[in-house]
Amino acid sequence: MNRDLVRAIRLLDLEPRRVLAAIAAGVATLGSALALAALSAWLITKAWQMPPVLDLTVAVVAVRALGISRGLFRYLERLATHDAALRGTTSARTMIYRRLAGGDPAAAAGLRRGDLLARTGADVDALGDVVVRALVPIAVAVVMALSAVVVLGLISPAAALVLAVALAVSGVVAPWLSARAARLAESESAAATALFSETAVTALDHAAELRVAGRLDDVVSRAEAADDAAVRAADRAAMPAAFAAAATPLAIGASVIGSLLIGITLYGPDGGAPGAMTPMSLAILVLVPLAAFEAAGALPAAAVALTRARLASTRIVALLDRAGEAQPGGTRTPPDPVHVRAQGVRCGWPDSDKVTAPLDLDLPPGARVAVVGGSGAGKTTLLMTVAGLLPPVEGSVTADGDPLSDFRPDDLRREIGFFAEDAHLFDTSVLENLRVARGDLDEDAALAALRTVGLGEWVAQLPRGVHTSLGGGARAISGGQRRRLLLARALVSPARVLLLDEPTEHLDAVDGAHISRELLDRRGTLVDPGRTVVLVTHQLPVDARPDRVVTVGEGPVGTGNGVSPGEPLGASQRP
Repeated sequence: MNRDLVRAIRLLDLEPRRVLAAIAAGVATLGSALALAALSAWLITKAWQMPPVLDLTVAVVAVRALGISRGLFRYLERLATHDAALRGTTSARTMIYRRLAGGDPAAAAGLRRGDLLARTGADVDALGDVVVRALVPIAVAVVMALSAVVVLGLISPAAALVLAVALAVSGVVAPWLSARAARLAESESAAATALFSETAVTALDHAAELRVAGRLDDVVSRAEAADDAAVRAADRAAMPAAFAAAATPLAIGASVIGSLLIGITLYGPDGGAPGAMTPMSLAILVLVPLAAFEAAGALPAAAVALTRARLASTRIVALLDRAGEAQPGGTRTPPDPVHVRAQGVRCGWPDSDKVTAPLDLDLPPGARVAVVGGSGAGKTTLLMTVAGLLPPVEGSVTADGDPLSDFRPDDLRREIGFFAEDAHLFDTSVLENLRVARGDLDEDAALAALRTVGLGEWVAQLPRGVHTSLGGGARAISGGQRRRLLLARALVSPARVLLLDEPTEHLDAVDGAHISRELLDRRGTLVDPGRTVVLVTHQLPVDARPDRVVTVGEGPVGTGNGVSPGEPLGASQRP
């Protein structure tokens, strides 16, 4: 195992007793199979001698008991293995989410949506597969292989040597070939798979907008091309995978034939000469290897699981390293109401030379501010900086004169809320999607918020009202309904400072303008007059009544005022 895989497996927080219980159940399962093979061989050859029936009674009952115990222990092994794996993946995801929440926000926000989904979803599942498909099967296979070799060694050392070599082929060569095939498939198709996830999610979430813009076919074509690239990578890995699949059957055949030839060579006509092999020993010599390979047969899949987990762990560890250690934050509670002020702030992502021009932003309680600017100018980055999610490149952001870092992060998030335009809608009820922002929200308050943003009629038509599940999350509703639902989530939140990133996009012009006016007017009915609203928009109505309009633009890196000679000021404010 490489270092990244060891670090990633630690995220599973596996309990040794649960893993040992799974291994013990697996050993008992295949031990029953091994004992069943040996006892069946004895029973077949003993019955051939036609002894009294009572001489076979115990063996017959034991065969039944071993057959039943094999299924029972297999069931217990599955329960124990999947219990450990599911607990581990839950623990790993919890640790990753906490690390991302408390670390550098750029670690998650800087990734493509499909890539982030793959790292927190499929990659963590690959780690869980290590328990089910690798750790437990490998441990069981080692125990059973040694046991089978010892059993055959008591009868014929030569046959035991043949079995050991065949098990080495099945347990070492076949897994190596399988791992090589998986490495080829995973390494060459990882980028294509991530690109396919990103473009597929984009096509599914924004199909209507892309169709209107005439770009849907291009996005679908990119998704198909990425999928084809992943398939071609899998085809290239098929050759070593085919040899790996053939290695175990060939090893089984060689072991059985070798044991049979050795047994025939040693078999004595009288069955009792010194050094001669009895019929019962010969039968055991042939049947036991068949049971021994049942454990080794799982090792190629274990190698594939380890290879995939190793590649997944590299991506997970890179994400965690980029996020850094969770910052302890301050110890104070933000005042209520809070007065936020940004002075000489230039905003940008870490390790990026793209920053905004400096600006001052004063947000007393109840302020209404509109933020405008071209696409990619840094409007969202400004909101994240004001919310304390990104550190300012230059300048400072304070709450009642104190740096945001002085306050407890959880308390600060409840006081200053950033609501992204692409926030996630979960595959659960409408009510639970609103409770993401406020856990104690009741049904009446949820209905009131939904009616406020224009979703009252839509909710009334749902089969179970606010308890209707949004199957597929955002895919279950239109783009406009999604924006209204996200706005309702912001309105029900306890935050006193609402930083809203383009909440009216995908709405028709009339409704979008109406909501923007209501949000930016101190006398509007959407937001309590005591709450502060900062609204990012591309479509500011001409009759809107904000306290201030801020225009965000880029400023050159390294200049003191963010202005290039002969260029207009990149960030301005007007009352």
